[in-house]
Amino acid sequence: MNKRLTKSDWISQGLQTLATEGASGLKVGPMSTKLKVSRGSFYWHFEDLADFHAQLLESWQESSTERVIQGLDAREGDPDRLRELVEQGLKGRRRLDRAIRSWAAQDSVAAAVVASVDARRIAGLAKLLVEAGVDTDRAAHRATFLYWAYLGQTALMNASHSSLPATAVADIVRLFET
Repeated sequence: MNKRLTKSDWISQGLQTLATEGASGLKVGPMSTKLKVSRGSFYWHFEDLADFHAQLLESWQESSTERVIQGLDAREGDPDRLRELVEQGLKGRRRLDRAIRSWAAQDSVAAAVVASVDARRIAGLAKLLVEAGVDTDRAAHRATFLYWAYLGQTALMNASHSSLPATAVADIVRLFET
C-alpha cells in the first residue's frame, strides 16, 4: 500500500462510488481498499469527509454543468446548439446525477449545490432559447419545462419510454424555439 494517489484519483473514486452506491458508500475505509492505499492517503488530500464531499460536489458541478455551458458559449451563433444539448441530455447516462439528487434530499450542503446547478442549467437553456428568437419570459418558462423533462426522464422505469429518435427530439426542440 505505498501507491501515491492524487486528489483527482480520490475525487474520481468518490464520484464512481457515489454513482454506484450512493452517498452512504462515501466512506474512507472502503474507498481506500478499492484504491489499494492507506486511509492516510485520503487525509493527505482532504481535511475531513466534509471537505471531500464539498470537493466531490464541486467536481460534479464543474464537469456536468460549467464545462457544458462553456462549450455551448464557445459555439455562439451555431443554430444546432439547443438541439444537440437536448439530444445529448436525453441520451446521456445520469446515474451520478440521480445519486447526487438523492443525496441532496438528505443533505443541505448537497441540496444547495444541486439548486445552484439547476438554476445555472435552466438559465443556460433560456439563453439558447432567447438566441433562437424566443422572448425572455417565454424562454424562461420553456427552459424550465425542458429541464423538467430532462429530470423526469430518469424516473421512467420502462426503458421503452426512456428515449426518442433524433428526428423526434429535433421536432420537439423546434416547438420550443418558436
